[in-house]
Amino acid sequence: MVDRNTRIAIIGGGMGGLTAAIALTRIAGVQVTVFEQSSRLGEVGAGVTVAPNAARVLERLGVLDRIRSVGAVPDGHGVYLDAMGRMVTDAAWEDTAKQYRNIGMYRPDLINALAEAVDPETIRLGHRLTAVETVEEGVRVAFENGVDEVFDAVIGADGIHSVVRRAVDQHPEAVYSGYIVYRGVVDASRLPEDWPMISQVWMGNSRHFMCYPLQQRKLFNFVAGIPSDRPLSGPWSGPAEVDELAAEFAGDDWDPRLRHFIGLIDKTFWWGLFDHEPLTNWSRGPITLLGDAAHTMLPHQGQGVNQAIEDSMALATFLAAADDVADIPEAFRRYTSVRMQRTAILQNGSRRAGAMFDAQYEFADLGKRDADIRVGRDFRRGAVFDYDAQKVAEQALSRFRKVQYA
Repeated sequence: MVDRNTRIAIIGGGMGGLTAAIALTRIAGVQVTVFEQSSRLGEVGAGVTVAPNAARVLERLGVLDRIRSVGAVPDGHGVYLDAMGRMVTDAAWEDTAKQYRNIGMYRPDLINALAEAVDPETIRLGHRLTAVETVEEGVRVAFENGVDEVFDAVIGADGIHSVVRRAVDQHPEAVYSGYIVYRGVVDASRLPEDWPMISQVWMGNSRHFMCYPLQQRKLFNFVAGIPSDRPLSGPWSGPAEVDELAAEFAGDDWDPRLRHFIGLIDKTFWWGLFDHEPLTNWSRGPITLLGDAAHTMLPHQGQGVNQAIEDSMALATFLAAADDVADIPEAFRRYTSVRMQRTAILQNGSRRAGAMFDAQYEFADLGKRDADIRVGRDFRRGAVFDYDAQKVAEQALSRFRKVQYA
């Protein structure tokens, strides 16, 4: 294992960066410093799902109980519905063993739960990265506020606009999907008493609407995907008018229950949906990437945050097997080789899922769309939710060692 005096900088204090800090401290035993550009930790108040594949990681890191205590576990399977609310299929949001189930999380609650497990002395707020470069002593990072330090290694968890990614010589163009999403939360006490405490997705007319419970069922998250040709050369998000959202799902072509839900919304924001093609490399020497910086993906499979959590476990596992600081670049290469294929599949799968929800391309045939969604339910269980990031990394380590000593 690398020396406990090994110092690693994590750029980005979001959900991926904080999980990486926990994993690297508890599994690899290194010293971490988290640099966050904002003046406080936190994200816009909307929802995110902790899926079974990530819950497995969080349990091993000792933080799952806390996350469950502030999240919301649904009553059972979610449902996919057509525009009028007719059942297409259920959504089994659990692993095959039924040990882990989806947890609906209010984003600020998840950030806080993760931050509680990180030494506050290791988190530095108000640090916007301007430069990162390898030097003889390690990796130098410089910030807008004048701070300039050298670390043994750097992990870029700084999102789709990653500065660290440039140091890995990766410059993907962000690709606009042609869709925006409206997001926000509704006070659950305003919903009808018989409103189901599960995830629901309405699909139709090139758009879809999803909702699910958060915060011990006190809130309901909503996400509405809408085709849009608005120019996005400036901001990619901003406040939106609720009337704009309501107009997208107005009329008798949409389930009255959905229209009632939308009528309870008093505040919403819009986001442009962007991703990028899978990268050809995540690491360069003692610098590597994690989460959206490495594999920005559309939200249609709910795996963006969950893949960052998997990344954190895999990275910590490979780093823990390094003998000293000189072995960190090799640990990062191994991490990259294992994680790139997994996330590339899910990046492409998220695009495909969006096309299904919105009846695009080959899925304009609603019979084919519905059949593919039913098949996808079982695929998610086996290929996505049953995935064990730590076990896969350990198996890969064993293979690498056999090749090394052959």
